[in-house]
Amino acid sequence: MKRRDFFKKAGVMSAGAAAATTGLAAPAIAQGNITWRMVTTWPKNFPGLGVGAQRLADRITAASGGRLSVQVFAAGELVPALQSIDAVIDGSAEMSHGAAYYWQNKSQGLSFFTGVPYGMTSRELAAWVRYLGGQEIWDEIYDQFGLQGFLSGDTGTQAGGWFRNELTGLSDIQGLRFRTPGLGGQVWEKMGASVTNLAGGEIFQALQSGTLDAAEFVGPYNDLALGFYQICKNYYFPSFNEPGLATELVVDKAKYQELPEDLQAIVRDCSQAEYDQVASDFYANDPRALATLVNDHGVTVRQFPEEILEAGAQAATELLTEIRENGDALTKKTVESYISALNLVRTRSEGTDMGFMRAREQYFSLS
Repeated sequence: MKRRDFFKKAGVMSAGAAAATTGLAAPAIAQGNITWRMVTTWPKNFPGLGVGAQRLADRITAASGGRLSVQVFAAGELVPALQSIDAVIDGSAEMSHGAAYYWQNKSQGLSFFTGVPYGMTSRELAAWVRYLGGQEIWDEIYDQFGLQGFLSGDTGTQAGGWFRNELTGLSDIQGLRFRTPGLGGQVWEKMGASVTNLAGGEIFQALQSGTLDAAEFVGPYNDLALGFYQICKNYYFPSFNEPGLATELVVDKAKYQELPEDLQAIVRDCSQAEYDQVASDFYANDPRALATLVNDHGVTVRQFPEEILEAGAQAATELLTEIRENGDALTKKTVESYISALNLVRTRSEGTDMGFMRAREQYFSLS
């Protein structure tokens, strides 16, 4: 799908239409039913992520029998993409769908609930959040802002990014203008890149204008829709800074706690179901999108040079050590919990899953 076709189909609202939505000053309540507004960081109908946000809203509405209806606003329809969480804090929306590392300026600890360079895969992250104390720490962080967070989507290990020129080593990174957010962005800065963060819908224009030399967003499924291949032909794998990215549903905690217990459970459990549903969506569609990028659009798939991988690991070690030593008490607590959980769950991933994957790659194939 060409980028212009995707955005045409997305039907992004005009400024006048967006302004009209601000008339929704409070959740609608009729005959005991409630309507909540979900603002997202994704373009409308965006594959995987935007579709996942809409599907989550539809799940909640259906499971509640319409007692809690969720109305979705894509990026820019009610508020700009990277202001969605502020809309929940200031009460102009009840829900935000995005990625926790977009809000690391509020608390650096939030980045650990999205993706950590050389950190947990998505399955490992879910184990930490659900069973090893991660959710409780996440709750502590968001309590400061009157919010409640839930895992809501899983992209798996992401692509490393799109680059105008081939990377031969660290020297090619120096001064590189690169869109990449979160802790991963800080790692690339340590390696010499000039890093910025932009919402997904803004990246293509920045590449096209020459403001950016490179960008990473998610992976083939999303990147094909965004049209990055029209400018950059070097596509690097895998992402060492986003090994298992999670999206989040954030809700106004006071309003959430005012809901009956069954509606609270519906919001929580539908989010968990959607976390797994989005993972299946990406696993099914990333390979097909990548084949289209290579076969139809002349994209070259590359692996990062070992020099860059090693430097990234060293920079990640330095960054996490700095955060653990210099962060505030709650951030330190987050880092300690994350590292403890990582050291536990990786024994299973590396001792069991990795061995099987190696064996399958080497010895088994069917056509």
